[in-house]
Amino acid sequence: MAKFLTSRSEDYSQWYNELVLKAGLAEPSAVRGCMVIRPYGYAIWEKMQQQLDRMFKETGHVNAYFPLLIPKSFFSKEADHVEGFAKECAVVTHYRLMNDPDGKGVVVDPAAKLEEEYVIRPTSETIIWNTYKNWIQSYRDLPILCNQWANVMRWEMRTRMFLRTAEFLWQEGHTAHATREEALEEADRMIKIYAEFAEKWLGIPVVMGTKSASERFAGALETYAIEALMQDGKALQAGTSHFLGQNFARAFDVMFAAQNGEREYVWATSWGVSTRLMGALIMAHSDDNGLVLPPKLAPIQVVIVPIYKSDEALAGITAKVDGIVKKLQAKGISVKYDDRDTQKPGWKFADYELKGVPVRLAIGERDLANGTVEVARRDTLTKETLPLEGIEEYIPALLENIQDTIYKKALDFRNSMITKVDSYEEFKQLLETKGGFFLCHWDGTPETEERIKAETKATIRCIPLDSPEEEGRCMVTGKPSSRRVLIGKAY
Repeated sequence: MAKFLTSRSEDYSQWYNELVLKAGLAEPSAVRGCMVIRPYGYAIWEKMQQQLDRMFKETGHVNAYFPLLIPKSFFSKEADHVEGFAKECAVVTHYRLMNDPDGKGVVVDPAAKLEEEYVIRPTSETIIWNTYKNWIQSYRDLPILCNQWANVMRWEMRTRMFLRTAEFLWQEGHTAHATREEALEEADRMIKIYAEFAEKWLGIPVVMGTKSASERFAGALETYAIEALMQDGKALQAGTSHFLGQNFARAFDVMFAAQNGEREYVWATSWGVSTRLMGALIMAHSDDNGLVLPPKLAPIQVVIVPIYKSDEALAGITAKVDGIVKKLQAKGISVKYDDRDTQKPGWKFADYELKGVPVRLAIGERDLANGTVEVARRDTLTKETLPLEGIEEYIPALLENIQDTIYKKALDFRNSMITKVDSYEEFKQLLETKGGFFLCHWDGTPETEERIKAETKATIRCIPLDSPEEEGRCMVTGKPSSRRVLIGKAY
């Protein structure tokens, strides 16, 4: 069980891989670079989906679905976009198999070669903007606020479950607007939704900012991002929102009749988060005993384990627990009563600890006689004995406290790992000894940015939106700089 996890201090990467497997979140598949998301892991992803979908719809967005296969020619229409994704594309060239004439299974039928190859979508801007051309004629057709929940494929060479896989699940929003201002407002609105979701549901503090030109999404004029810090001091990009300008409208000739009668190109955004958020959730909160899940995303928020020596005792505990379960469920709390006789209570305790269940209630024969219950918190690993009567009123507040405590712990850690640095030598030293985020002056040139990356493997994570203007000197070149940027090593 949990005791077999490698400790984070010993090997953080190994700890992560073991935890994903042992907690039943995911496992490698027979397909290179792809994973199987197991039911417990998918239940967490479903909760993420449900909340994000609610937030999208509250801001006027609707769901649609577009094809998995994209004609190769579409990628040739926007130069920056194709350059950004060309090395990651999986291409479909044939449409039929046949029995091998030599009797060695099946082979691709050479006569079934496609006239034009299809790319398995790495992202959907091209197919969607080709579609929007048919939807948009005048300003009355705008804005279009579409989102799709889908899978995408990017042929990654080095993969790690949830963090970077060849196929992954995500949502991608694609919106069309009549003005530049509306599109910029949309891109800003969506990055703020992602930040709110990360902090209030995932329990992860994030820094909102814009990407440097070299780190922008392929084809975007501006990319907004939220950056989170994991327990090993590395950054994780947790969501992005892109202002695409009129690039895709021009590439696919999407124009509309404006109110003044002029024909104009449409303004665009796209934005997305993926199952990478599962990796963030694991690495931001979990410990050497297993997962630590924020209650809002936990598939099981409360587990109740009976401790008994006879069927008669179990029957008495079950009769009492049934009422508690119903009252908690009526409050919208997910509860599991684990009365299996195939595993001992100690094994169950360890298993639910490994799986990160926020609250565990244990009720034994003596508890039943005394009218008490043992309440254990997963986040602090603390236990207390409380009156059984009224426990269903205590649990909701406890879950809220756990949610807040998990966020506060992550926030305190993140804040302790942000360092202001003015010297390049000090930056390089602290990057290796402390890690975390660094606020540094940068001269704004891609040459300096590339030098930092080549020499330290750290990247400019973002230019924080709340970064104040501050006259300074680039830590590398000494050239003037008007504000600090956020730098760190990243996943």
